[in-house]
Amino acid sequence: MSTPTVVLVHGAFADASSFARLIPELRADGIPVLAPAVPNRSLGGDAAYIASVVRQIDGPVVLVGHSYGGAVITVAGVEDNVTALVYLAGYALEEGESLGELQGRFPDSPLASALVQREYPTGVPGGTGTDVYVDPDRFHAVFAADVDAELAEVLAVTQRPLAAAAFAEPATAAAWRTRPSWGTVSTADQTINPDVERFGYQRAGATTVEIDASHLVMLSRPKEVAAVIRDAVRATA
Repeated sequence: MSTPTVVLVHGAFADASSFARLIPELRADGIPVLAPAVPNRSLGGDAAYIASVVRQIDGPVVLVGHSYGGAVITVAGVEDNVTALVYLAGYALEEGESLGELQGRFPDSPLASALVQREYPTGVPGGTGTDVYVDPDRFHAVFAADVDAELAEVLAVTQRPLAAAAFAEPATAAAWRTRPSWGTVSTADQTINPDVERFGYQRAGATTVEIDASHLVMLSRPKEVAAVIRDAVRATA
C-alpha cells in the first residue's frame, strides 16, 4: 500500500492556512498533504464536499479534522479509501448527534460568551441565514492564546464563519466505528471544553494524546501534532 495522503480539514473561525506550520512537518517526511477549503455552511454539505475530495485521491487517505472539522471527518470518513481519522481538539460525534448536543453535556467554554452573529443572504429571494464568528477582540484569548499576538490579530479579522444551522445538524454517520482513530486534547482549550474532546475520543476508542496548547494546537504545537499524524499514517500504511 502506498503512503496515505493526509487530508487536513479545518474547522469554524479558521481556514486551511491554520495548517501552515503543520504541513511542512508532514511534507518533510514525504507524506502527501492536501488542505481543502471547507464551505462551513452545513455539516452534511461540508462532509459531502470533503468526501468528494477524498474520492478523487488515488490511494489511501488519512483524514485529519480540527475542531468542527472533526465533525466533518466523522461523516466523510466512511469513504472506502479512508484508512484512519485524526481529531485535533475536535468533535468526534456519534451518528445522530449534533455539535450542540455533544457540547451540551458539559459546561460551556469561554467561547459561548464570545460568539457574535451576522446575517447573510442564502440566495433564495428574501432569504437570510446566520453566520457565527468569534468576537475579534476576544479571539486571541479564547481561540489562540499561545499563538503570537500579531498573527492572532490577523486570524481574528480573516475568520471563516460557520453557519449557525450547522450546530444543530445531526451527524449521518460515525466513521470511527469502522476506522481506527487518534485524537489530541488541547488541555488549555478555551474554545471547546477539553472534556468534550476527551469524551468523544474515549467513546470512539481513539488513541489519545494530551497537549498543553490552545485550540489552535496545530499552529502553536506543530511538531507534537505531526507526531500523532505520523503514527496514524504508519499504522495504516
